[in-house]
Parts: sequence; structure tokens; C-alpha cells
Amino acid sequence: MSTAAAGAGASLADLVPAEPGPDATYEAFTGWLESRGLTPYAHQTDALIELVSGANVILSTPTGSGKSLVATGAEFATLANGGRTFYTAPIKALVSEKFFDAVATFGHERVGMMTGDASVNPTAPIICCTAEILANLALRQGAAADVACVVMDEFHYYGDASRGWAWQVPLIELPNAQFLLMSATLGDVSRFESELTRRTGRPTTTISSVERPVPLHHRYVTTTLHETVEELLGTHEAPVYVVHASRAAAVEQAQALTSLKISSREEKDQIAALIADFRFSAGFGKVVSRLVRQGIGVHHAGMLPKYRRLVERLAQAGLLKVICGTDTLGVGINVPIRTVLIASLSKYDGTRARLMSAREFHQVAGRAGRAGFDTSGQVVVQAPDHVVANEKALAKAGDDPKKRRKVVRKKPPEGTVGYGLPTFERLVSAPPEPLTSHFKVTHAMVLDVVARPGDCWAGMRHLLLDNDDAPAARRGHVSRALSIYRGLRESGVVEQLPEPDDEGRTARLTVDLQRDFALNQPLSPFALAALDLLDPDAETYALDVVSVIEATLEDPRPILMGQRDRARREAIDAMKAEGIEYEERVVLIEDVTWPRPLAEVLEVAFAAYAKSNPWVLDEKLSPKSVVRELFSEAMTFSEFVARYGLARSEGLVLRYLSDAYKALRQTVPEERRTEPLTDLVVWLGELVRQVDSSLLEEWERLSHPEQADPGALVDAALEAPPPVTGNARAFRVLVRNALFRRVELAARRQWWPLGELDGDDGWDADRWAAAFEPYFAEHAAILTGADARGPALFEVREEPGRWRVRQVVDDPEGDHDWAVSATVDLAASDEAGEAVVRVDTVERLQGFTSD
Repeated sequence: MSTAAAGAGASLADLVPAEPGPDATYEAFTGWLESRGLTPYAHQTDALIELVSGANVILSTPTGSGKSLVATGAEFATLANGGRTFYTAPIKALVSEKFFDAVATFGHERVGMMTGDASVNPTAPIICCTAEILANLALRQGAAADVACVVMDEFHYYGDASRGWAWQVPLIELPNAQFLLMSATLGDVSRFESELTRRTGRPTTTISSVERPVPLHHRYVTTTLHETVEELLGTHEAPVYVVHASRAAAVEQAQALTSLKISSREEKDQIAALIADFRFSAGFGKVVSRLVRQGIGVHHAGMLPKYRRLVERLAQAGLLKVICGTDTLGVGINVPIRTVLIASLSKYDGTRARLMSAREFHQVAGRAGRAGFDTSGQVVVQAPDHVVANEKALAKAGDDPKKRRKVVRKKPPEGTVGYGLPTFERLVSAPPEPLTSHFKVTHAMVLDVVARPGDCWAGMRHLLLDNDDAPAARRGHVSRALSIYRGLRESGVVEQLPEPDDEGRTARLTVDLQRDFALNQPLSPFALAALDLLDPDAETYALDVVSVIEATLEDPRPILMGQRDRARREAIDAMKAEGIEYEERVVLIEDVTWPRPLAEVLEVAFAAYAKSNPWVLDEKLSPKSVVRELFSEAMTFSEFVARYGLARSEGLVLRYLSDAYKALRQTVPEERRTEPLTDLVVWLGELVRQVDSSLLEEWERLSHPEQADPGALVDAALEAPPPVTGNARAFRVLVRNALFRRVELAARRQWWPLGELDGDDGWDADRWAAAFEPYFAEHAAILTGADARGPALFEVREEPGRWRVRQVVDDPEGDHDWAVSATVDLAASDEAGEAVVRVDTVERLQGFTSD
């Protein structure tokens, strides 16, 4: 049987030649390609020949030129030689995507993944991981690491100021590995070519190509964006991706474009049919629904994953003619694009307004043109709005010199940088800027080098003096490393040895590094230790466990800023009521921040823990209250997003909640879990699943990669989520929370929010106030502590199609003689993805009544 015939129905791993060699390996791989109807481009063939011959390869070719196929070839060649390949990428989502692709190609038993919050089959011969994972492994094991080949995707991240060190460390510490460095925007790589050869002793070949499979045509226009989009649609240059400097601008422009006739009636009907079962949540979901029905998409990192995938799926079906987004499309977006329309070359990078760099421009522009669909791709750059306005004014003045002199030319708006045709022409012709080194020294780095066999002084000297930073920066690294080392010796964590031990160590650790140290969440062991400080019998125990876990998670800045701003507004109102003068208020308000439960206790514990576990000093303990607030105040996801104005950051909110759920599941041991805590974790998981199930489904699918279907998550984007009533325990908590939220608001006499919740069912603010008036005539307050929301005061009667529920009010006297009763519509709850509760009565206890 020919190799091609064998490859037609086999795993690629099954085609490893019995006697591997460069020729046999190359023929086996190209035979597999042939069986799939694939013919490699010339640059792919060149790269594959170099790789099977053992050379390092720097692959600098345009987007859409098939770098993934070359990576697969590198993995196959390494597998044929009995070695391990580590494929690295900058973001977890891309690592996960490549993992499932590799599983489909090589089989689940040969592929593993490590991303920091997930570890699957970590001893497999092919590992997909984030760059930081490989960097820490290289630091810990050095040249002895079992790494035969390293594939670094999106290698231009080497120049990232905060993360670039992770792309550099493997180049220094893995001299026995073969490297494949890939990016569409590398610029001058001569330095990398010579350094790779020096460090690894292998020849290094740079394969670059400016020839794209789909050539690009660039143009600069002075029409308005509306006019430009209309022209592109009229000349059949859609799909058009309109790139904006911010998420807000992208959404605003998408809504403005609804005035254009984007889709035909037939296309709108097709869209409606495809999204018939898709659940659009309140808030931003309604915006997405309205836009996609008009043939317009929005795509940015702050959206829920299900909305991004929906937009991608509709675009792949050819039903979205225009997509408005940000320049995040430069990494891994799965949207077919014929034309990239850049709305502005000026952007705010978080620090200042500036023009796009050549690398950023080419990264975004490179997404235009679809191989196999388009004969060319279009890159259109909008002139600034003030230039467009000036051009129109001059055109109106005609050729009359006097009228043209009278035209008052507008200037660039404050906070932007002006540009014109020369800037556009420079960016089109300019190569990407050279990549700049951003090495850094941390406690974890020093500990890793000390922990491995050999002379740690020689190891650190190699790292500190052979990195790519300038000499002055290297001297700074030496000083930093010496300072860290002295601190480790003074704390007793590192002990200097009088003479090398049997493995050549000149120093040793006096403590054991945690298992998977620096490979997973580094503060998880601290969280586990901090649980010992909590009393499982305390009424706030479940919430305090949540606060311990939340303190170890990465800060979701938009949420925390929203909480801080709300807290400051409330503090200012309170200070005004107390008569505090303006100048004093300005000073006092600086101390008001977001909620930080257990902050003092955790910070003291963290300082004590760091004495014997100093690597945690590289991390930041950050007490916060996101999950805790959601649960304590019994809010839905939509209510929380609305409270803090997070509609454009829903995806960030959901990812944080998902990370919190996974951390609670992974970190809290069984013996530490109480019934209230289990209820809370189950509730959180169901809340995340009902908002967007894809994050949890992907995490859970990792446990069974043999069942993985790489397209399943995309297909699921158009399907209805699982029924919320299907998880009885979680649904009970959702119902209890929904009813208790009414009680909490009543306790604060917040009748207007209660009316907002239940006004459609006839319970407006006045009716709520009147219903509780006799209660407050008898009792001074409503208690809302842990006992008040406990299961003892909540009753459920399950009936066909509904639940009849009652929340007993916890009064100071303990009479428990009042309750809020309601009906839960099960079918409506499944449709909404949350508990649909309709209040029946607020009255003295009389038991349930039947209709």
C-alpha cells in the first residue's frame, strides 16, 4: 500500500517510518498531505526539508501562508525520531485550539496540554502549552530537559514588554532542542539566526516570503466610513472587517451601520433560521441580536465567547457582510475576511495616543484575503475624520482660490495623533520593527536554577550574561539576582554548600518546591494553606473560602474599577450627609476602593507563608469580592453587569467567574467542603454554564481528549444551552437566591429596585412597600445573615411544570411569622437560563394555597 493510501484513513502518528531518516520522514509526511488533497507551497516544502534535516527554522511568512502545516511537520519529524515537541502560543485559547487539532491529527494518547489552569497528559510526546509553561520548565531542568523540538507560534511576542522573557528563556536554556520560530511580522531576524546557531550548534535557516498566496492591495481613502463601507459592499469586496481603536468605537460604528442596506431579505431569513435556538441574554446580547439580524457582526475580546463564536459561524456561512471589531483579530480570529478596513491609524495603548507600529499594521492587514476563496485581499485605511471633513469642504469650494482660502481646516481631535497619506505609505512599505529583548529576573527563576542539578552560579551566570538585553541591563539583572539570592539565604530557604554534592550542586533548597511549581496557579498552595485559618462552623465560612480563592486570582480590572467608583459615589453621598467639607472629602475618597474581604488576615498570612515559600513574592495577593458579592446579594449575571456598566466586558466577567469556579473545584479539598460551600460552588458553575457553557465545556472536555471534536464548540454556539432545571441542586440554589434577593431589598426598604424586579407581574414599588408595612409595624428589622438565607427558612413544593416556594423572613425576635411566597415557572426558567420567579404574596404564614 502506498503512503498516500495508508494516510487516507490513518492517524498521522501511524505513518512514522520503521527506519526514520530525513528522506523517509519527509516522504511519509508529504504522502499524508497528498492523501488529504494538500499540496504544500514552496516555502512550506523548504521549511519541511530543513526541519527533517535537523536544522532550526525561522519561518517569517504572511498570514494565511500555512505555518500550522509546517508546525505539524515539525511535530511529526520529532515524533519519528523519538523526541518530544513543545508547541507554545501566547494565549490559552489558541493553545487549546491547537491541542484539539493535534489530537485529531496524532491521536489523544500522543498529545498533552499545559496552560497554567489545565494539565492533560503531561508526559505525551507532543505538548501544547503557553510560553510561560515552557520557560519555567526550561529554567527548572535546563539542558537536561526532555525537549527535542520547540515550536514557537506568534514569536513576535518576544518583543512584549511584560511577557517577552518567556519567549527568550527557552532559546537560552534548551541548547539541545531544535527550534521553529513562526510569525507573520518578525522583521529583521539575522540576530536570531546567528544566536540560535551559536546556542544549539545546529544550522539555522530563515525562510521568509513576501509573496502571499492571496496578494494584498492597499489604498487610502478620504470618504466617510459610511461611504467607504457602501462602496465596498457595492463592489463585492465583503466580508469587511472594520478595525477600531476601542471596543466602544466598534459597537458604536456597528450600530450606526444599521442605516445601510447590508443584507437581502433572503439572507436575513437565513440568519433568523440559524439563530432561532440561540439565547441572547439581556443587555449586550440584545445589541448583538439586533446587529446580526441586519448582517452586521461585532467581535472583540470583551464579548462573551458564545457571541464571538456566533459571529464567526455566521461569517463563515457568508451571512455577515460587515464585522466591526478591534485589532485583536491579529491573533487567532476565525473569521473569513476579504477586506480589512482600518478606521484609524491612531490608537491609545493604555498610556498614550500614538500611531500604529509597522508590526501592528501588518498583523492586522494580513488578515485580508481568504486562501481558496479570494484572488486578492483588500486593505483600506480611512483618513482621519477631520481630514475627510476638510476634503469635503475644499471640494465644496471648488477651484475658486478665494473660497478655498476661506475654508477653516479642522485639526485632529485632542487625544489623537494626526496622520495622512505619507503615514499610510510608510506603514505599507515598512518592514516590522526589530524585536526588542525584555528579559527579567524573578524569585521563581532563581529558585528554579538553584533546584536543578549542577552549579547554580554557572547556571545563573549563563542566564544573566547570555540573554539578549543590552550590557547595562544585564548588569542590572546581576544585581537583582544577587539581591534575591541573599534574601533566600537569609530566610533559610537556600543553603550554600561547602563543596558540590553528588549532582554538582553548589547550593541547595531547604524546602521542597511544590509539585508543578510555577507550572500552575502559583498562589493555589497558599490558598490551600490559608483555609486552615477559617472556622468551618462559622456562618460566613462558605463566603470566606470564596474570598481566599478570589484573593489569588488575577484582577479583573474593569470590574474592580466599577466597584471602586460605585463605592466612592456612595462614600461621597455619606460624607455630604455628614457635612464633611469638599477639601476633606477629596482626601478621604482616595482611601475608598473596591471591597476587600479578609484583606488584613490574608496579607499577614501571605507574609508569613512567603518566608518559607519565597517564590510567591513574584505574585500579587489581591483580595476582592466578585463571586462573593454576586452570591451575597443574590444577583444574576445580567444584574451584576448592569450594576457596574460592564456590557462591553461581559466576556471578561464570565472568564473571571469561570476561573473562580475552576479554582474552587481544584483547590478546596473534600474535607474542607461544607454543604453551604458545595451549594455555592454548584450555583456558580450553573450560573457560568447558563450564561455561556463553552468555557466549562472546553475545560471538562480536556479530561476526555479521546472524545474531542475540534468543531464541537463552534457548532454549540448555535445550540440552546442545557436546561437550567436539569441540575436540580443548582436550580434550587438559584431559586433560593432569587427569592432571598427580594427579602434583602425589603430589609433595606429599597422598594424601587423591587418594583424593577417584579413590576411586570404587578408588584411595583408601592405594592412592595404596602405589603411589608404591617411587618415593620411588628418588627424593627429584617435579618439577612447566613441563618436568614439558610435552608431551614426556605421551602419548596414541586408541582407539574412549576415549583411553589416560600422564603420565611428572619425577624429579630425569631418568630418567623412572615414569608414571601412565589411560583417558579420551570419552562420559562429553561428558556431564560435563570430562575423565573413570580411573587404571589407577602403575608403571615398560612401555608401554601392551591389554585
